[in-house]
Amino acid sequence: MRCNEKCGGFGLLPSLNTGILKITFLIGILLCSTHILSQNYLRGYVVSATGQRIPSVKINALEGKQVIKTNMFGNFGFSTPLKSDSLLFSCDGYDSVFVRVKTDNYVKVIMKALPSSVIFTKDNFSVLLNKPTAEKERNFRDETYLPSGDSYFINTKTSPGIAFSANINRASYSNVRRLINEMDGLLPPGAIRIEEMLNYFSFNYKEPPKDSMFYCATTLTQCPWNKKNELLFINISASKIDMESRPPNNLILLIDASGSMDMPTKLPLLKSGFIKMVNNLRTQDTVSLITFGDRVNLVLEAVPGNEKEKIIKAISKLEADGPTPAEGAIRLAYKIAAKRFIKQGNNRIILAADGDFNVGMSTEKELITLIEQEKRNGIYLTCLGVGSGNYKDSRLSVLAQKGNGNFSYIDNEQEAERILVTDLSKSLFTVADNVYLSLQFNSQRVKSYRLLGYENDKTTLKDSLVQLKGGEIGSGHSLMAMIEIEPGAPASAKPLAKLEIHYRKPMEAKSLSYSFAIPGNEVPLKSTDPELRKAIAVVMFAMKLKDNESSKQISWKMLQNMAKVSMDRDNYLDKEFLQLVYKAKKMYTHRRKYGG
Repeated sequence: MRCNEKCGGFGLLPSLNTGILKITFLIGILLCSTHILSQNYLRGYVVSATGQRIPSVKINALEGKQVIKTNMFGNFGFSTPLKSDSLLFSCDGYDSVFVRVKTDNYVKVIMKALPSSVIFTKDNFSVLLNKPTAEKERNFRDETYLPSGDSYFINTKTSPGIAFSANINRASYSNVRRLINEMDGLLPPGAIRIEEMLNYFSFNYKEPPKDSMFYCATTLTQCPWNKKNELLFINISASKIDMESRPPNNLILLIDASGSMDMPTKLPLLKSGFIKMVNNLRTQDTVSLITFGDRVNLVLEAVPGNEKEKIIKAISKLEADGPTPAEGAIRLAYKIAAKRFIKQGNNRIILAADGDFNVGMSTEKELITLIEQEKRNGIYLTCLGVGSGNYKDSRLSVLAQKGNGNFSYIDNEQEAERILVTDLSKSLFTVADNVYLSLQFNSQRVKSYRLLGYENDKTTLKDSLVQLKGGEIGSGHSLMAMIEIEPGAPASAKPLAKLEIHYRKPMEAKSLSYSFAIPGNEVPLKSTDPELRKAIAVVMFAMKLKDNESSKQISWKMLQNMAKVSMDRDNYLDKEFLQLVYKAKKMYTHRRKYGG
């Protein structure tokens, strides 16, 4: 009986199980070895046409369906089951490159830089966007910025006038604030845009006369960093819409909810700001909410502004996850904006993201074409940038420009509230489209001149005016422009220059203009309005941060003295400005190179 029980399997079971486990283990090792042996390795490096290694290049393995980036030395490598693959290399500031590669080759990829200057002639017009700049200025710690050249003097005998696009962008100042507070070295020059630094402050706003779109004031004074030269201030104030009769809003909130947004300074910051904005909506306003992360998701469509609880609940539930399928999200946003279009209303998409989209170069060009087409249909695009590390300032600024909209950067809770609540009417309600300014100088009175800022949005004029693509101006916005002048003949009764403001009313095709003669009498610097001296301090600060040839004329002591006498210490923003100057002085004095 015991033998039968034993032979029945109970006695042999342990040894049999042990044998099966051994066989299974050996098979597993063989399978694993086969899998490992079947893996191949694609590797190489990426350089510019001048041989400089390019970090943070996005590489799409089209067949293996992988997305990686080059490291800080421009190298890349990844495992793949394939023996060859088609790779698409893309990076802001460079032409995309498509390469077919094999795993047994060490790949060298050369990317050609896009031109940072465009010079062409048409009839008797000479158009100059900006001077070339070094390629290394394009990429900074995986953040990307448009090239930035130095402003330079233009002789009035060859080009007696200049035109530049007006806008209400102010992303540069808050981004510069973030960079100064989180790093210890030189800032990327492309991050510093003088006109946006000025836009951040409201200098001397004055209500335009009744039935006028703009109020314009000019002042000519001595240049503090070059006593031989003069500074011309142009201060333009836009009319305000009647808050009681504000047009209804058709708002499309397009929020990046991808994995890269899972940081306190990204998605949580946006959620907090948008919730505050929703609390100020009216019944006649509508809100649509589209997110893009693991997929493109239409969360809300045309929900009335009085259903605040529903909108806030939807925003509060947003979580960051997945890649960044921006293309489909942007297309859907324009589709919904067109579907819910309000005639005589404010139809606007608000894109909030870090700008690190999974979009190829060809698709990006298609999106820009789409955005330019839709702006003609009365749909505006506002871009809100957030975050650090992978922040793509270059992409968001271009999208806002092409979308006839505006661009801001949110670095903290206070800034989110300022943009989405306090100053919302300035960026939300457009009073003038395609706005640009043209100046024709008296060549006898002015020998040469340079516009401070607007490196990518200015045009020199020869004989006639160039039709420059203008920007959007919001309700109650105050714009300040500053031109350094090398005088010719002494001051006289003749005007210094002729100023024209060109614009169109929203949704109207007719171009309008307002002309104005600028007097040539100089006011002593000490007698100028304190607000103008504050503007000088902001420009001097931007010039020092750029650390270019022009900045050598300005000492940190000169800047600090100007800031101290012009800034109001009881004003939070002015007090903060003084602190930023102090921090930047310490950083730049040590001359630690940025990005390395």
